[in-house]
Order: sequence, then structure tokens, then C-alpha cells
Amino acid sequence: MARQTRSNDWGFPRWRAYGASREATRVRLCDREGCDLPGDRPAPKAPNSPDRWHFCEAHAAEYNKNWNYFEGLGAADAEERERSERASANGFRHSAHWAWGGPGDGSRSRDEMRALDTLELESDASFDDIKAAHRRLAKANHPDLTPGDEEAASRFQKVQAAYDVLRKAEERRGSDK
Repeated sequence: MARQTRSNDWGFPRWRAYGASREATRVRLCDREGCDLPGDRPAPKAPNSPDRWHFCEAHAAEYNKNWNYFEGLGAADAEERERSERASANGFRHSAHWAWGGPGDGSRSRDEMRALDTLELESDASFDDIKAAHRRLAKANHPDLTPGDEEAASRFQKVQAAYDVLRKAEERRGSDK
């Protein structure tokens, strides 16, 4: 087998990506003591500070768990910051109709679709249909009406959880309008 004497940088097409080099790339490690994973998730050292820690994914999640984004802001300032951030993120919400949403018209989340399946409803059910199905299934599976039936109690809990998901979604839609 002959040894290759030319580099892969000549001719067309280039056999190596532009900007790629043979030198080792520098990887910043996680700033957590003893961690040797890449620190590719920057996190602020203090509110409104340009200084950053660089953590791996696990340590970034641990760091952000107790982070208060609105610390040091009054109620009016916190509300203004939230309003401005929602306004800048509205483009994503308005473009949601281009994404594949599975069954339905794309206006319901995956959790809402699962909740509708639990309530034995179609994806285009109105909230009145949801309330009627919840009442019907809750009556059929209520633990007081079926004492000792563990399966019915489990179904009742699933129906309650599904109704809570759909009720909260309906409240959010009502406040968005």
C-alpha cells in the first residue's frame, strides 16, 4: 500500500471541511471541581455580570435549579422584563403552525393529546365535550361508587389528571386572547 504524500486540501471538492485543521482543538473543561467533561454551557457568575462559569450539562442544570431570574427586581420591573421577553419570543409561537403537530390542527400540545385519549375524545373536542367526558368517566370510575376496585381508582386518577391538563390549557388560551 502506497503512502499518501499529498494533503487533502488540494483540488475540488475539498476532502476536508473548510477551517478544519490537523491540530488538536482546545476544549474548555467544566468549572466544577473534579469534573473532566467539556464546559460548553456558560452560566453567569452574578446577576447582570459579564463573567461566566462554564459547566457541563449536568452541572449547568444543578447550577440553574435555584437561579432566580428576577432577583433584585421589584414587582413592576419583573413584570416588565417578563412582558418584553414574551414579546420577543412571540415569533416562535406564531410560526408554530409550520411545524408538524401530529393529529389535530396543531393547536394542542402532546400532553393535551394524551389527555384527550385518556378521556376517549377526538383531537378537535371542545371544552364542553371535555367537561362532559370528564363527568361521565369520573362517575363511572369514582372510588366511592366502586369500593375495592383498584383498577377503577387508577382510571379515576388518570381521568382527573387528564382533565387538569386540559383545564389549565384552556385557561392559558383564555388569557392569551
